[in-house]
Amino acid sequence: MNGKILMNFALTICFFCCCSSGRVIESPHYNVIHVEAEFEIRQYKQVSWISALVQGTASFEKSTQQGFHRLYQYIHGANINSSHFLITSPVTTTIMASTHGPERLVRYYLPSMYTENPPLPNSELNVQFEKWRSNCLAVRRFSGFAKDDNINKEVEALKSSLNKYLPKSSAISEYTVAQYNSSRHLSGRLNEVWLDVSAVTSEGCQRR
Repeated sequence: MNGKILMNFALTICFFCCCSSGRVIESPHYNVIHVEAEFEIRQYKQVSWISALVQGTASFEKSTQQGFHRLYQYIHGANINSSHFLITSPVTTTIMASTHGPERLVRYYLPSMYTENPPLPNSELNVQFEKWRSNCLAVRRFSGFAKDDNINKEVEALKSSLNKYLPKSSAISEYTVAQYNSSRHLSGRLNEVWLDVSAVTSEGCQRR
């Protein structure tokens, strides 16, 4: 048991520290469609991810650690080609509503060189490829560390400010937390809350 705890701790450190090598980190491309003081609407084109579903863990922090544990193994050689991937950002955790108990989907953004033909993961990792179609995300930035005791506040703040622009968005229950920084960055940290508003935009995701 102690060995598993130490492994999870080590992987958590890797998760927050591996983006601090100084090289340019690849991230998904988007266009900013609408800007307000407290949020913006972005249009993402096609985005490719590899994801790990975590069930039965209500904690955002623990589920992120558990999901990234599996993703970390995949991007460090636990795949059919024994390929090692460059680190990308952000790492995201989607909190989904489910009648079967807590479900969290942790995602790693696939580098552009692997979007069309990524190496297959080792089956025991139980990770899947996802390809997002073009979609619209409402985004709120927040600083510090994303934790169990502050993400709900950030989600509610986004919904409150977004409600003036897209009233129907208040009914959205699924949200994503995106984390961009190494744990070594104690100040100037960047996190985001994402709400997919593609289904509630009356005129589509059009630039204004």
